[in-house]
Amino acid sequence: MNNTLPGFSAPAVGFEVPLEMLAACHLRVQDQCGTLLRLVPHIAANGPDRPAQEAATAVMRYFDTSARHHHEDEERDLFPALIESMAGSDAVCLRGLIAALTNEHRELEQRWKALRAVLAQVANGQAAALVHDDVDRFTGLYERHIAREEAELLPMAQRLLSDAELDRIGLAMRKRRAAPGDPAAASRKAVDHSIELPTRSTS
Repeated sequence: MNNTLPGFSAPAVGFEVPLEMLAACHLRVQDQCGTLLRLVPHIAANGPDRPAQEAATAVMRYFDTSARHHHEDEERDLFPALIESMAGSDAVCLRGLIAALTNEHRELEQRWKALRAVLAQVANGQAAALVHDDVDRFTGLYERHIAREEAELLPMAQRLLSDAELDRIGLAMRKRRAAPGDPAAASRKAVDHSIELPTRSTS
């Protein structure tokens, strides 16, 4: 098995290295969270102008598809594989970690629903207030969630899972992104990018 830390071997990774792809997704989540944070002052200063509409649309597209797939990759494939790898052993700590991460997924999804309602208005050019505290709570939770997965979950998966199991997880991830409604995803190498908002003087 490869001994490099997940996510840091190449700028673009694919399904043949699923742990690296999961870690690369974390970097893109952080990019999108950065866009969300920049949108707060931009909308306050400029309203739902064209850059704000484009950024809101891009953030919605990412969290509606790629981020959702990422949660599913973990809950449907990675988490069960890890539990199975510990069969016959004392997996109490692992089960506790997985339960905590799954609960955070649900909380992130609930917070996203509230933010998405505002972003949908912005994307349609409607006046809407993107509240800093709401964005900060969402992005802060994601930062803590990602930090825990990088420090605990992915290194554990790299240590415990066989190449055959990783291949199975990678195939499941590919199939998930080929599902109806996202036909181009299976051929993408995770190239979602955040949109840079222009700096405008408000004076």
